[in-house]
Amino acid sequence: MSKRLLLGIDIGTSGCKIAAFDLEGHVLCSYTGPYRIFRPNASSAEHDANEWWERVCNGVKGLIHQGLLDPREVIAVGVDGLSWVCLPVDRNGRPLRRAMIWLDRRAEEEARWMKECVGEEKLVSLDGNPVDPAYIVPKMLWVKKHEPDVYRNAYKFVQSNSFIVYKLTGIYSQDYSQAYGFHFFDIARGRYDDDIADQLGISLDLVPPLCHCHDVVGTVTSKASKECGLPEGIPVVAGGLDAACCTLGAGATRPGQTQEQGGQAGGMSIVVDRPLVHPRLILGYHVIPNMWLLQGGTVGGGGTLRWFNEQLGAYETQISTERGISSFDVMSEEAESIGPGSDGLVFLPYMAGERSPIWDSKARGLLFGLSYDKTRAHIIRAIMEGVGYSLLHNLETAEEVGARAEVLLNVGGSANSLVWTQIKSDITAKPIHVPFSDHATALGAALLAGVGAGVYKDFESAVSQTVRIRRIHEPNLKNHRVYQGYYRLYLDLYEKLKVCYEQLDSLVKSSTRRGDS
Repeated sequence: MSKRLLLGIDIGTSGCKIAAFDLEGHVLCSYTGPYRIFRPNASSAEHDANEWWERVCNGVKGLIHQGLLDPREVIAVGVDGLSWVCLPVDRNGRPLRRAMIWLDRRAEEEARWMKECVGEEKLVSLDGNPVDPAYIVPKMLWVKKHEPDVYRNAYKFVQSNSFIVYKLTGIYSQDYSQAYGFHFFDIARGRYDDDIADQLGISLDLVPPLCHCHDVVGTVTSKASKECGLPEGIPVVAGGLDAACCTLGAGATRPGQTQEQGGQAGGMSIVVDRPLVHPRLILGYHVIPNMWLLQGGTVGGGGTLRWFNEQLGAYETQISTERGISSFDVMSEEAESIGPGSDGLVFLPYMAGERSPIWDSKARGLLFGLSYDKTRAHIIRAIMEGVGYSLLHNLETAEEVGARAEVLLNVGGSANSLVWTQIKSDITAKPIHVPFSDHATALGAALLAGVGAGVYKDFESAVSQTVRIRRIHEPNLKNHRVYQGYYRLYLDLYEKLKVCYEQLDSLVKSSTRRGDS
């Protein structure tokens, strides 16, 4: 008897992941394909959206050609994607420029103008999110000002998942979980606000119609079938935000349940049953109807160790080759040899500015406490601890509006490191449960497809059939007491350095201008 499979497509920051799941959530085959991040300058970060689609097509076709995937067994497709993407496309879905992604912070002037024009308090109360250049509307305004021809020729501005859904179905859609990136979105009522959009000078014709994440948008077209190898007629749901799909894939469906993200970026998503607004956090719809996610997102997650490995990790790479293990495992072993607090070395993980809760484009990474007795292992552990401190900062900020996490469901690549997971547990003083799958985000997208196609009667039954916990980390309270002092120092360092970050930014811009001349 043939299997029935759900396909999850994850358009992430560093690459595309595709996984086929059976109805019990087991991964039957998977693919990962990286793509480039273009950085025209220090404040810009872009993807080529055509590369997203190329990776999807290459991945699906590759799995089919290897005999790992029988496309006739796929009964529905779900797509998730990275957030705050500004991608203008023409009427035929062709990108008019590279996609400005969440790391892109060039639209500072436009964000300031939004605060002056409409009022920051009014925008935050409507959308539930800070007015920050990382969000979509400031980027749209930047395109309108700096690339008027692109803006004038734009038919729609789409998100990462909705671009892939369009490529599969030929239909434009805007899921609820990604809509919070538009500051003319009413987070409480779940609709666009005509008046605010008008004040911002943006026509609502430029955004696709809203739909639930599990809504079937359309089916795979004959054109898409020829390009990617999936049979024509397979249902495709709208999908959603990667963090929200990851939250579902981790098993968080009820208020208070919390997903801790350990991917390229870091952060947390607390499930709430009403829109709890904190001006320093991120609020969006869960992929589950009538649920919201109060989120904290840091630029410093697994990407911090990736940076270390790429720039300074020649030793770890050599050892990993000799021993036949990953360099990430080598770094975890090194970190485990150092005690809590890294013997006085503190890392600020602001490697591309920082998002919540400080929202500072000028902030930069810092190793504080370097001395001759410090080793590579100290630096690696300090990096892991710095990401843990940023997680605690977001969790404490969420408690200010009554959102308290009891247990963290840890997913993403860093969840594979026992020492890093334990560090986070010790810093936050919270138990951490690690689901069995490394594909929680793609699983969440697949579960949306399963619910939308009627495979599961609801989200609770989908999770109960597919999500299992493989290990549990309990906090070491002795270590937690050590970390409390370092955490306070972590917070103080940023406060004391804010002026220095401003000075550094001015110096860099000044030297760049002189170099250009």
